[in-house]
Amino acid sequence: MSIRLSREKINYLSRRILELLFEDDSVEFLDEPNEIRLNIVRSIEDELKLYERIDQRAIEKIESQKKPIKEGSREWEILYRKYYNEEINKLGKFF
Repeated sequence: MSIRLSREKINYLSRRILELLFEDDSVEFLDEPNEIRLNIVRSIEDELKLYERIDQRAIEKIESQKKPIKEGSREWEILYRKYYNEEINKLGKFF
């Protein structure tokens, strides 16, 4: 279930976010637009990596079960959602 975005999509999103920020009169810019855009790119990449790690942890928990659970089965899907949500909830405690 990991989310993957191409470099082009990330760049498109960063430009679009920057455009929206420029349209907002309440936003004041303290850096050059390209520097801001690069920070947006890094933030998107960091967020994607975080969700990839969460995905991997959920899969590892399923694989550590005593009884083998076939990927794609209903049981696997239920456990994946459960473990994925547990990992997401743990994040809330750290922020």
